[in-house]
Amino acid sequence: MSIYQELKARDFIYQETDAENIEKLLSTEKITFYVGFDPTGNSLHVGHLLPIMAMRMLQMHGHTPIVLVGGATARIGDPSGRISARPILSIEEIDHNVECLKAQLSRFINTEAGKCHFVNNADWLCKLNYIEFLRDIGHRFSVNRMLAQESVKQRLENGLSFLEFNYSILQAYDFYHLNQTLNCKMEFGGQDQWGNMVAGVELVRKMNQNEVFAMTFPLLLDSNGKKFGKTAGGNNVWLDSTRTSVFDYYQFWRNCEDGQLRKLLFTFTTLPTDECIRLSDTENAAELNRAKEILAYEATVLAHGEDEARKAYLAAGNKFGFADPENKIKTSSKIAAINTTAAAAELLPTVKLAQSLFDGDGIWIVKLLVEAGMAGSNGDARRLIQGGGAYINEERISDANRNITAGDFKDGALILKAGKKNIKRIVME
Repeated sequence: MSIYQELKARDFIYQETDAENIEKLLSTEKITFYVGFDPTGNSLHVGHLLPIMAMRMLQMHGHTPIVLVGGATARIGDPSGRISARPILSIEEIDHNVECLKAQLSRFINTEAGKCHFVNNADWLCKLNYIEFLRDIGHRFSVNRMLAQESVKQRLENGLSFLEFNYSILQAYDFYHLNQTLNCKMEFGGQDQWGNMVAGVELVRKMNQNEVFAMTFPLLLDSNGKKFGKTAGGNNVWLDSTRTSVFDYYQFWRNCEDGQLRKLLFTFTTLPTDECIRLSDTENAAELNRAKEILAYEATVLAHGEDEARKAYLAAGNKFGFADPENKIKTSSKIAAINTTAAAAELLPTVKLAQSLFDGDGIWIVKLLVEAGMAGSNGDARRLIQGGGAYINEERISDANRNITAGDFKDGALILKAGKKNIKRIVME
């Protein structure tokens, strides 16, 4: 399907300035488009992911993203969706945040030369002459229309500063500048940006006599009507692993509500739409949990990479159990290639012992338990075995006189257990 059809099928489209011509444009041309992010913090969070995923999809279909980081607009503060003004940040804080956001966004899109543009609106907005800006740009905006914008109307009751009131004009100027310098033809953003984006479309038409377009994405809410992307305690789920660990990030997706599963698979993975429907179209608890594992794995891969996603999946499975340990449920996700039994063992505490200990007749099991730190003495090891609490590769050891040889190893390792929780991986070196 075309990128427009895919965006529609995955429920990305909320508002469009010209649906017919946008579909035609995206289907017949490879365009340059932009998405903006203000660096008001040193990390993005899950609430920012909707436009990021759309940007990724558009790029995969051959369109070129402009990632705009608002080094200038962050100094003003976007009033959209807020009941009070944002704290004023120092220039140093904003510059630091710009670099942090660039690093995070580069995980989601291809940053090879020519594949995208990273820009900072401080490079042009901070150079504007105020009087000239008012003469050339200000007269093109109607105060009546600006006051009618939802982002402004919602704030008037609680107080809106003149500083924030200017935000819409500056965002519109960004679109004008990007159209003029990079032939940018579309802006994408959240639904709370609609008024600002329409203002940009009109300014480009008036200033450059070019037809450009805008599209917004729906605000994603949980079953309680609250913004999606927060933990049960109301905290943001951050993309920065020092603020939200990779394991907790994985678990956030793994613990999603059943009723939101299909929407989240559509929106936050790149799995085919028919597979998203198949995975979520079940009332079987095990199948639903497997679909949630796939969602969590795919979302974590995008934010933190395959290695970290694999570790989080295995750690969660070891702690809470795997929904589909034998990978019987068909999926195109790389999660299906993970051998949970073998791979999970790699996460266990590992003890390296000389191969010579296992040559010939091997090593006495009692001595092995002591050498591995699973028992404090030979007597402790004997009692562990006699009590039925010692295992090798999930096989209970009943003979305290048994020797362990190289033949007991599988792929160079064996799993030694003392009780239910004391588990170690033994490897020969």
